[in-house]
Amino acid sequence: MKHILLIASLLLLWSPGVLAEEAPAGNVTSTRAVFAGGCFWCMEQPFDELRGVLDTTVGYIGGSKENAQYRKVASGATRHTEAIEIVYDPKLISYGELLRVFWRNIDPTQKNGQFCDWGTQYRSGIYYSNDEEKKEALKSLEWAKKQIKEKGQFHTEILKAGTFYPGEGYHQNYYKTNPLKYKSYRVGCGRDRRLLNIWGRK
Repeated sequence: MKHILLIASLLLLWSPGVLAEEAPAGNVTSTRAVFAGGCFWCMEQPFDELRGVLDTTVGYIGGSKENAQYRKVASGATRHTEAIEIVYDPKLISYGELLRVFWRNIDPTQKNGQFCDWGTQYRSGIYYSNDEEKKEALKSLEWAKKQIKEKGQFHTEILKAGTFYPGEGYHQNYYKTNPLKYKSYRVGCGRDRRLLNIWGRK
């Protein structure tokens, strides 16, 4: 009986079906994008819904201080802005596609703030990692200027990415963990109403 169990275990271990399921994970390539679009709670869902996005993390970027924390960032003293780091598979979705989704979820004409939130900690931005991303970001800027319905000066910064600091655990996936509070905030802030006015229907 023991011999039968041992043989069965070995067959399961070396089963082609098991190897076939594990193989794709090793073949997945990923890279990251970092954007700032005001309240970072509101930036996760639009990207989480995209095929090819593997993970999203909210946090802080663009400041002069190390070890960014919410209370300090919220005061505006550190010069960080709330941001989102997106890990994605470039074989399934391009950086350019992510940029178009980014623009359609912010108000680029608002300076030092987004929707009902004001302050440099809510400014919008694209933070590129290399020259190719910078080129794509500038290209997308011209695209956005043609798409927006309410013309005006754009204030979204396009800068070389510095250190991204992940936000506290209770901020991650807030739209999932606190759906009622999230919806109340989003509606109260007038985010979707404003997006509809400046971009039209998605």
